[in-house]
Amino acid sequence: MEKTKPNTLDITFESDIEEPVSRPKKRKKNGGKSKGSFWEFFAIASIPLVLVLGNSMLVPILPDMERELGISQFQSSLVITLFSVSAGLVIPFSGYLSDRFSRKAVIIPSLTLYGAAGILAGFGAVWESYWVIIVSRALQGIGAAGTASIAMALVGDLYDGATESKVLGLTEASNGIGKVVSPIIGSLLALIIWYAAFFAFPVFCFISLVSVIWLIKEPAREKEPLKFKAYAQKIGGIMKEKASWLVTAFFAGSLALFILFGVLFYLSNILEEPPYSIDGVVKGLVLAIPLLGMVITSYTTGSVIKKNGILMRWLMNIGLVLMTVSLALTIFLFNNIYIFIGLLTLSSIGTGLLLPCLNTMITGAVSKSERGMITSMYNSLRFLGVAFGPPLFGWMMEKSHSIVFITVSALSLVALGLVFFLIKPDAKVS
Repeated sequence: MEKTKPNTLDITFESDIEEPVSRPKKRKKNGGKSKGSFWEFFAIASIPLVLVLGNSMLVPILPDMERELGISQFQSSLVITLFSVSAGLVIPFSGYLSDRFSRKAVIIPSLTLYGAAGILAGFGAVWESYWVIIVSRALQGIGAAGTASIAMALVGDLYDGATESKVLGLTEASNGIGKVVSPIIGSLLALIIWYAAFFAFPVFCFISLVSVIWLIKEPAREKEPLKFKAYAQKIGGIMKEKASWLVTAFFAGSLALFILFGVLFYLSNILEEPPYSIDGVVKGLVLAIPLLGMVITSYTTGSVIKKNGILMRWLMNIGLVLMTVSLALTIFLFNNIYIFIGLLTLSSIGTGLLLPCLNTMITGAVSKSERGMITSMYNSLRFLGVAFGPPLFGWMMEKSHSIVFITVSALSLVALGLVFFLIKPDAKVS
């Protein structure tokens, strides 16, 4: 095993994998690096998009669900939280299975379960059965575990260099687009009937499923995968060798999404209160402003970094500085809604600078045979960050509005310090 330099990021890309026989066969285009195609990119981007739609699209209908089923606010919140927690717990197992078999062998049944459980949840709503809905959402979470995180590993299998970074930026942007449009779509579908979103979601899932089956050609594996014991030992060795920067990257990525979803939850609540009294589709459009900043920045970042280690380090630190400063300023300026939304948008832009760089480094940190587990561990923490952001922000809001932004700005500052000192990629990491 290679020795790592102190405080230096050791990323092992396809060119320096210890076991070259396990490399996927790259499609020979443009000097040996696959450039992919529009439809292939579309199929990959559809996976995180569907994942977000299946959760965020339900947020606007939760008050309707409470009225129609006679349940409490806490019970309705479990429709979101149980989904995210079950997904977060199962994701590492999906990662192992994708390394053991193949990426599509996990993604295809996961999308199928995800869509089928959505139909079951819809019938649960028709039958006015809260428990059928809850069980269905847990099943959807299990299906979700084999989607976006495995798609990230698949990108690492399919592409090299600049194309890999670009497509990883695209997946992060697709995730952000889903967050932007899903509350709006959910609000529009609720105009038909409150549970229409449950039945609409499997349609999106079916489109993604067909796209993955027909448009993505996964590289053939040339070596038998490791048995579980040997596999676990190898993952443990990777984590031990690269712990300083890899754990930091996991923390920074999950914290960024914890803050993003928590702040959006905060904004969603204050928009409904006087003097704003903004609700429905209009509120969804306002919430889309900071998310749109993240989407555009994520895609642009993924397109320009091209495995440039110096540039990635600059962008990560700049992103965390933007998050820290903008969130700190909201402590004093949250009463002015226009300035407040502007500061939240700056924070989201910082997130858009950070996440594609982390995605690129994490997918390139290990060989193909362990990539699924590493990306799944990362995405598991991201899911848990999303799951616990809103309830923890809600608890802090009951104490004080200032506590909310003192806490998140302090956490951003901690992440900035860790990333600055512990993640130091080489000048050229490809």
